[in-house]
Amino acid sequence: MGNRRRVAERGKTRPAVIGGLIAVVVGGAGFGAYALVGGGASADDGSRAASTDQKPEVKTGPLSATEVTTTAKAFLTAWQSGKATEAAAATDDSAAAKSLLTGYTKDARIKDVTLTPGRPTGDKVPFSVKATVSYKDTEKPLAYDSALTVVRRTSDGKPLVDWHSAVVHPDLKDGDKLVTGEAGTPPVKALDRDGGELTKKKYASLGPVLDGLREKYGKQAGGKAGIELRVVRGKSGTSDGKSDDLSDKTLLELSKGTPGTVKTTLDPSLQAAAEKQVAKKARSSVAVVRPSTGEILAAANASPGFNTAFQGSLAPGSTMKVITASLLLEKGLASADKKHPCPKYFTYGHWKFQNDDKFEIKNGTFKASFARSCNTAFISQAPKLKDDDLTKQAQQVFGLGLNNWAIGVPSFDGAVPVQSAAQMGASLIGQGGVRMNPLNMASVSATVKSGTFRQPYLVSPDVDGRKLATASRTMSAGTLSQLRELMSYTADYGTAAEAMAGVSGDAGAKTGSAEVDGQKKPNGWFTAYRGDLAAAGVVQQGGHGGETAGPIVAALLKAGG
Repeated sequence: MGNRRRVAERGKTRPAVIGGLIAVVVGGAGFGAYALVGGGASADDGSRAASTDQKPEVKTGPLSATEVTTTAKAFLTAWQSGKATEAAAATDDSAAAKSLLTGYTKDARIKDVTLTPGRPTGDKVPFSVKATVSYKDTEKPLAYDSALTVVRRTSDGKPLVDWHSAVVHPDLKDGDKLVTGEAGTPPVKALDRDGGELTKKKYASLGPVLDGLREKYGKQAGGKAGIELRVVRGKSGTSDGKSDDLSDKTLLELSKGTPGTVKTTLDPSLQAAAEKQVAKKARSSVAVVRPSTGEILAAANASPGFNTAFQGSLAPGSTMKVITASLLLEKGLASADKKHPCPKYFTYGHWKFQNDDKFEIKNGTFKASFARSCNTAFISQAPKLKDDDLTKQAQQVFGLGLNNWAIGVPSFDGAVPVQSAAQMGASLIGQGGVRMNPLNMASVSATVKSGTFRQPYLVSPDVDGRKLATASRTMSAGTLSQLRELMSYTADYGTAAEAMAGVSGDAGAKTGSAEVDGQKKPNGWFTAYRGDLAAAGVVQQGGHGGETAGPIVAALLKAGG
């Protein structure tokens, strides 16, 4: 389906109209009282003409409190007055600002705007918005919080609002716009596998999923569109760890449409358990699939605004060693019970790789290296591999990185690009250019458990006749048997043992920690299977996967019976 804050409201005093002037008084907010006069952004210039023989002085350094409040006042005054050109002139991207602010009135049909600034924090000014959305004979109130940041223009030092679409509404990404009218697609009533209704109120994580279901199935499910204010996605950039295939989002319903019905594969008890687990760990995400069918049984995110479980794009760390181990076993470069090198260091492509705490295993087996997650045991085999070996293994056996999954909503299918030298070595341990999300890694464990890649799906392909992705080959029986032995041993005696304690039956697991530039702690990963369940999770900036993501995944394997 393609690769892929609000600020606390303060000082809600409404403007008072005094003799044709509008005054906003913000109690204790640091703004004092000021007049919102129609002069807009140009009214606060106050600069003097420079003499002909002197260059104008360019002001530098931190912004003063007066500069911040004055700039915010100019912008908010003009916006509130409907003067898009003047408001845009108070920003550092007047063209983009004018376009969106004009559309705020014209396309989004928002009127009677009241903007109330809160207490500035440094160069950031929060503000609340109260307005009315009006379409033909229907009106509804609109209220939300946003914030702006003031910066100094490099060329002349003038303070300006740092323009991003999120200033207008926090759900907007740059390139998006607001539109009010008949919904582009009818609403849908999404059901779990037992026929119960799935709602954002009941399952906080499912907001992006429900938006995706509506976008994909709204028209063919037989519903009728209503009137709504919505975010229409444009061409936006990406931030680290996120794909950019976001669905349009409804912000306000003026009149309800008639929904069509779409049934999903989600298990209500497992979804509830997943929501409960991610609520315990900030920035955590998890996905659960059924290995025998590929059905997605649960997916949850501690930050429900973005579906990291399906659309995240993150280095998976040592959980990638499941795929790498299958490659080494197939090529005869490793065998579960044979001796395998695990030195403190190994240099490849002019990079010196090491193990966690610089440990080594002398005279140990490959099984011991896998269970303890020895990096050098894998990278030491890089000189014997071709640059595209790992890419082919991921694509041909595990169905990853081909950009052809069709799960029913937007998802990212993983990426294992062909790399060389040190980057190829790093890819073997889930770093370099390798990118995955919990759904991808749950699918990896599911492939090991079932022996065959089955593309995960949220909506049955029978609903719309779409074709699911397939893998071109399977592992040999010998390779599969050894790989299961490695994961089982890791669950019983390796880095996954503490988290998997109490998970009975046929089970296997692998932990991972992925270093990310600029983070003090690595992202913690965990992937595992038990019976006909496979799950994977990540806790960003959490630390070791066995201690952070492990308990989340293990709890869901237990909850699945």
